[in-house]
Amino acid sequence: MTILPPNVYQGIVEDTPIGPVRFALSSAGLVVLSLGGDEPRFLADIKRLTKAEPVYSEEKTKDVAQQIEAYFNGELTIFDVKIDWSIMSVFQAKALKAVFSIPYGRYLTYKEIAHEIGQPKAVRAVGRANATNPIPLIIPCHRVVGSDGKLHGYSAAGGIETKAWLLRHEGSWLL
Repeated sequence: MTILPPNVYQGIVEDTPIGPVRFALSSAGLVVLSLGGDEPRFLADIKRLTKAEPVYSEEKTKDVAQQIEAYFNGELTIFDVKIDWSIMSVFQAKALKAVFSIPYGRYLTYKEIAHEIGQPKAVRAVGRANATNPIPLIIPCHRVVGSDGKLHGYSAAGGIETKAWLLRHEGSWLL
């Protein structure tokens, strides 16, 4: 019996202050989001994580697109988007679920996330889980900072500058 890959739909919000935001979702939820990144890498990430060829669909992706637009317009502070956690390793999903719960305008350290998930010595692993987060913005890894209170890396286009912009946009007093 052959198992077919899921149907995956892609969408894009072209005009945001940090560049285009591309995203893809399956029936299980959001699988990939790319902040200002290049389309070939975005498509490769979808293929790697889902084994599917995405289909562009404004209809299937309009709710997510509207929420992203509302976030950048300052009208939305909590995303109501289903996430497909199955595309992640067990540890990454555990760490990123803790990151997902960080409120808008707040931040935690990698060390605090490690403690929250019951693995206080896994600070570097939490950092790696964040660095490979396939759904930044929705899973707000920009809200995780170093124990020194400084910004340490951000894998989205623009790097730390993008992370800082997102934190400022959310009114974080850190910046």
